[in-house]
Amino acid sequence: MNVTIQEQDGNMVAILVGSLDTAAATETEKAMSSLYDVEGKDIILDCTGLEYISSAGLRIFLGILKNAKGKGRHVFIKGINDNVRSIFTITGFCNLFEFI
Repeated sequence: MNVTIQEQDGNMVAILVGSLDTAAATETEKAMSSLYDVEGKDIILDCTGLEYISSAGLRIFLGILKNAKGKGRHVFIKGINDNVRSIFTITGFCNLFEFI
C-alpha cells in the first residue's frame, strides 16, 4: 500500500495505491495521520489506484471523516473502482461520503 499526501487547489489530497487490507492498515493509518491536523481545507481521498479496502481500511476513512466533519470540513472520495464501490455500498459507507 502506498499513500502520498499533497496539497492541490486548496485541498489536501491523499492518493492511495494498492490494497488497503488489515495487514496494511497500521502503516497506512500512520501515513494518513497528518490528515487529522488539517485546518481550513477539505480532504480528497483519491482512490483511483486503490484495488481493495477491508474493514480496517474503512475504519481509517471513517476516522478521517469524523475528524474533518468536527471541524466543519468535507471528505470527498475520488475515483473508486467497481469492487471498492461495492464494498462501500454493502457497508453503507456510500451514504457517509461525498463522491467526486
